[in-house]
Amino acid sequence: MLAPCYPTLAIQRFQPKRTNAVQLTKGFEIELYTGTPSGKIVGLSHQIADTLTGFVREPDSRNVEYITAPRQNYDPLVCDLLEPRRRLRRYLQTLGDYTLHPGSTLSLGDSKTFYRSAPENPYHDYIEQTYGTNVVTASVHINVGLADPEALMQACRLIRVEAPLFLALSAASPFLDGQPTGYHSSRWQVFPQTPQRVPLFASHLDHINWVDLQLELGTMQSVRHLWSSVRPNGDRRPYDLNRLELRICDLVTDPIHLLAITALLEARMQQMLAQPNLDPLTASRFTPDELLDLTAQNEAAVAKDSLNAQLTHWQDGRRLSARDWIQDLYDRTWPLAKAEGYSGFLAPLQEILRDGNQAQRWLAQYDQGMSCEAIVQGAIAQMQQQEEELANKICKPLATLG
Repeated sequence: MLAPCYPTLAIQRFQPKRTNAVQLTKGFEIELYTGTPSGKIVGLSHQIADTLTGFVREPDSRNVEYITAPRQNYDPLVCDLLEPRRRLRRYLQTLGDYTLHPGSTLSLGDSKTFYRSAPENPYHDYIEQTYGTNVVTASVHINVGLADPEALMQACRLIRVEAPLFLALSAASPFLDGQPTGYHSSRWQVFPQTPQRVPLFASHLDHINWVDLQLELGTMQSVRHLWSSVRPNGDRRPYDLNRLELRICDLVTDPIHLLAITALLEARMQQMLAQPNLDPLTASRFTPDELLDLTAQNEAAVAKDSLNAQLTHWQDGRRLSARDWIQDLYDRTWPLAKAEGYSGFLAPLQEILRDGNQAQRWLAQYDQGMSCEAIVQGAIAQMQQQEEELANKICKPLATLG
């Protein structure tokens, strides 16, 4: 029998609190696998997207995406994340004994075959032929609003060199085709970052000129075809931009943990706005090219060992673990988050640092003798249990408050 997902005290921490703090907007793009309770992933996204509003298909039919509206306050975000999942679950039950799967790779298979969601789509032809099933992953993209284009470019530079830390917190893909891969984030180890070398843009104009050149060269098929750990986003890219999109995270199915990761991201961006010298182009002893190499090495180390990875700090080159670096950022951002009224949402980072991310918890079970199948099946059941508990403890009281 599964233990309760959250102690009462932890639930109480996330009861609605009203503050007058001005916060940045937060929104999410969530990719999920659909399948059976036994762990078999089944492609249903074409039916889902045709029937349910708010869901869009991915090139492979085995995962589907939904997007939450941007919000300033954290209080409603748990329910924004849960409500589409619960609506999707109800629909899946009309199709058969189907459910939602945690994890960011095809944990129990099949990674050899691409199951097209729209066989007539020429862009999907390109995706399948160019990348194969390396792109058939599930993840979460965190969008944080920032309207000033030059401040946004600076935020992208800062978060780009610190993006490995967010992957370390979220790693959730240690298995592929029923076997451990040797990586905590198998997704990021294989995901095709495109174009291969994206610079730290010195200005908005620099970004515009670079994107236009990539489109001309054909290294990008469209303005959306910029698959790096961090990118600026907006309604008319690359010209009209209004948010930073963090794309490196594996799928975090626990909404409380996802909001803790988001709170660290927001606090770091707010810290940058208050400290304009917090810029890798001016506050690092490394050149921009060296920073790109260093960051790529840090990403690779975190994809393998997540919180245990040994990294190189972008400012001065010192070596430290991802866990220690995150703890340092937590200590630095806590006073700001407390002053802005969302430190309660930042606090669960300590649980991840103490107990490990999902990949580490799964691998601990594997080392104790559990099979990949049993681990995934247990996680599928626990994911649904968490949803029900949080919906009852948080979303229903919020709905009552109106």
